[in-house]
Amino acid sequence: MTKKAIVWIREDLRIDNNPALSYASQNHDFVSAIYIYNNKYFDKKREAQKWWLSKSLEAFKKDLDKFNISLEIMTGDEIEIFSKIKNTDEITVYWSKVYEPSVIEKGKKIRDIFVKNEVNYKYFKGNILIEFQNILKDDGTPFKVFTPFWKNAEKRYLEQIPSKNLKIKKLNKKIILMKNLIDPKEILPKKDWYKKFEKYWSPSEDEAKKFLQRLINDKIINYGETRDYPSIDGTSKLSPFLKHGQINVETIWNKCQNIKNKGKGYRKYINELGWREFSHSLINFFPEMLKGNLRKDFDNFPWVKNEKHLKLWKNGMTGYPIVDAGMRELYETGWMHNRVRMVVGSFLVKHLRIHWSEGEKHFRNCLMDFNEANNVAQWQWVAGCGADAAPYFRIFNPILQGIKFDKDGIYTKKWVPELQNMPSDFLHKPWELEKKYQEQIKIIIGKDYPEPIVNHEKARNDALNAFQKIKKN
Repeated sequence: MTKKAIVWIREDLRIDNNPALSYASQNHDFVSAIYIYNNKYFDKKREAQKWWLSKSLEAFKKDLDKFNISLEIMTGDEIEIFSKIKNTDEITVYWSKVYEPSVIEKGKKIRDIFVKNEVNYKYFKGNILIEFQNILKDDGTPFKVFTPFWKNAEKRYLEQIPSKNLKIKKLNKKIILMKNLIDPKEILPKKDWYKKFEKYWSPSEDEAKKFLQRLINDKIINYGETRDYPSIDGTSKLSPFLKHGQINVETIWNKCQNIKNKGKGYRKYINELGWREFSHSLINFFPEMLKGNLRKDFDNFPWVKNEKHLKLWKNGMTGYPIVDAGMRELYETGWMHNRVRMVVGSFLVKHLRIHWSEGEKHFRNCLMDFNEANNVAQWQWVAGCGADAAPYFRIFNPILQGIKFDKDGIYTKKWVPELQNMPSDFLHKPWELEKKYQEQIKIIIGKDYPEPIVNHEKARNDALNAFQKIKKN
C-alpha cells in the first residue's frame, strides 16, 4: 500500500458517507482530494452551477482542512492530468462513480492509463442507491416503465447488505501533490448574474443536513399534498445538494426509514428518489435519448422554430402568469418548483410546439440542480417522447393550473409583481379583465404586462393536430 493517496472528487463534495475519501484516509498516511475543473462541461452550458460549484468547493476545502486533507483544484482535461501520474510517484488514486455515459467512458480510459502506467487505483459506488445494471426484467432487458422498475429496485436495495458509513480519519500532516492550482473563485461566472443566488442558497454539506432534517421534521408528513403548491415550502429542495454530492442519497434514504409513522408523504418522497434512479437507468441503457427522442415516432413531429416565442418563454413574458412566474423564479434563484416545471415544460413543447431540447438546454444552464439524467428524462416525459411519458395529448392548461395550485396568487404575484393589484378572479387570465378596470388598478394588459403570445384553445388544438400526424406515419 502506498503512503500517498489522491481522491478524485467529482459529485461527492462531502465528509459524511463518502466511501472513497473514508477508505483513503483509513489506509494512507497522506491524502489529497483533487477536483479537476473542465470548463468544456460548464462554459455557456451550466452557468448557474459554476456559482454553486465555486461556493461548494470553498466550504468543502474548510471541512477537509479539519482532517489535514488538502483540496487541490485544477483546470484542464482529466485524462491529460491523470496521464502524468506514474508508478514511481507511489500514489494510489480513488474515486466514486458518476452515472453518465460520457463520464463512464472517460473513466474507462483513465483506468486503462493507470493500468499502463502501473498506478494503483480503486473506485466505489457513486451517489445512487443501486447500480443501474443490477435492475433488469426477468428476460434480462431494461425497464422502460417506472412502477415495475422501482418496485424491483427498491426490493433489491432492501435485500442488499447495508453500506458501512466509514469515518474519515484525521491525518497527521497535509500535503500538496499537484501544480498550477486555482482558487474556487476563479470558477465563478464572468457575469454578475450569480450574485443574487447568495440570497437563496448556502452550498455546503452542513446546509444539506439542515435541509434534510427540515424535510423529516416538518415536511414529509404532508409531502404528498403540499409539494404541488408553489406558495408553500413543501418540497425538500435537496436536489442541488444531491446533485453535487453534499449529501449521499443513502443518508436521505436511511433518515426516511427511521420515521416511525410512515404515511403517504413518506411514500411520495421515496418515489421521487426512485425517479432519480430510473432516470439514471434510462440514459445508460438508452444513451440515444441524450441526443434525441427515445420514442422514434417523435422524430417526425412537426416542431416549430420560433426564436421570438422561445425568448419570451425564457424571459417569463408569455402572458400566462403561472408560466412567467416559474421562468422568473428559475432565473432569479437557479431553481423552480416541481409542479411549475411541468407547467412551463408543457407550455413550451405543446402550446409553442418548440422542441423539448431547447427547454432542456435552458434548464441545464440555469438550474442549480441540473442533472443530465433527470433533466433529459423529465423533458422527454413532459414532451411525451420518453419512457413511461405523459401522453402528448395531456396538455396542461396554464390558466387552470394557476387557479388550482396558486389560487390566492401568492407565488404568482411574488415573481410577477406587476400583477400585484390584479383581482384574484382574473389573476391567471388577466386579459379578460375589462379595460376600464385595468385602468383603475393601473395594469394595462399589453403595456404593463404582455398579452398571451398564443391563444390557449387554438394552441391546444394545433398541438393535438400535430400529434395526429405522427400517429398516421
